[in-house]
Amino acid sequence: MPRETLIKELCLKFDSVQRRSNLDWPAINVSAHQLVELCKKLRDEYAFDMLMDVTAVDWEKERPRFTVIYHFLSRERGHYLRVACNCENDDVPEAPSIVHLWGGANWHEREVYDMFGIKFIGHPNLKRILMWEGYSYYPLRKEFPLAGIETSLPAADVAEETQAKVIAAPMMGGPFCSKPGPYMSEAEPEGKDESWTEKQPKPEAEVNE
Repeated sequence: MPRETLIKELCLKFDSVQRRSNLDWPAINVSAHQLVELCKKLRDEYAFDMLMDVTAVDWEKERPRFTVIYHFLSRERGHYLRVACNCENDDVPEAPSIVHLWGGANWHEREVYDMFGIKFIGHPNLKRILMWEGYSYYPLRKEFPLAGIETSLPAADVAEETQAKVIAAPMMGGPFCSKPGPYMSEAEPEGKDESWTEKQPKPEAEVNE
C-alpha cells in the first residue's frame, strides 16, 4: 500500500487523525481518546508489528505543551509511521498506555514518565526507570538546566557516610546539538562552545573596535 493511501485511510477511519507535517517519514496526529483504537488497528489491520520507540516533546511555551511520539514499523510491508498524541493537561500531562498492545511499550512509557513526567494511564507498573523514586525533577523538560541540579543522594545512610551530593555536571564538551537538515541520520551531533567549568572560566567575547 502506498504511503499516501495509508494516511488517507486513517484520516477517513478516525475523525481525530490528521496528517502531520514531516521531513522524512509519514506522520499523523491523533487525539488521546482515539490513540489506543488507532494503535490496535495499525497492529491488526495494517501489519505494524513493531513499536520502535516512544518519546515525547516539551514545547515549553506552546499549548498543548507536551506531545507523546510513537514510531511504528511494519516489517511485512516495509512501512514506517510516526504517530503524535498531544497531552490535554499541561500541568498533569497524561496519555493512555499501549502496553497491552505492545509489551515493549512498558519500558518506553516508563522512560517518558521518568524524563518528562507524563503519566500513562493503565500502565501495569509506572515507576521511574532511570532516576530514583522521590526525585523531584524531570530531566528532559525544558526548564531543567543542561548542567543538572544539585540534590541529595536518595539513600540517607550513603549520604551520611560519604558526605557527597549529586552535583550539577559541568558543561565540558557540550551540550551536543544536531545540525539542521532533513535527515537525522546525516546530522551528527556536535558540541557547542560551552566547555567552561569552575576551573576554566568562560572566555570573554571578542569586541571589534
